[in-house]
Amino acid sequence: MAPTAKQVFNPPSVRKPFGGYNHGLLVPPGASLLVTSGQLGIAPDEMIPDDVTGQAQLCFEAIGAILREAGMSFADVIRISGFVTRREDFGPYMAVRDRYTLDPKPVSTLLIVSGFTRPEFLVEVEVTAAKLSD
Repeated sequence: MAPTAKQVFNPPSVRKPFGGYNHGLLVPPGASLLVTSGQLGIAPDEMIPDDVTGQAQLCFEAIGAILREAGMSFADVIRISGFVTRREDFGPYMAVRDRYTLDPKPVSTLLIVSGFTRPEFLVEVEVTAAKLSD
């Protein structure tokens, strides 16, 4: 019988995750897959917060809207890729990320990049989500 839930993999031979994520998730066959483009910290009215916390919140709110449009939620997110321009923004970014992630925690990658399409952008986030059949 095929598994009906996402399976978490955090082998004891691998260092425990640094934060609110898992090292691996296995999605059973037949799940619907959604992949988002990177979302930047800009509101529909073009407002861009000055700090990474405000921008990250806008990124995750945009992702939430995309998930809802696809009939999904943050519970369906299996992978998050985050990109920040400054090492000191790791903590504030992860605090926002952790408010949106649900169990089982998705896998997650966070990278420092030299910049985005406009210099005022401080963070970009993309996700992959998988919805299990009911």
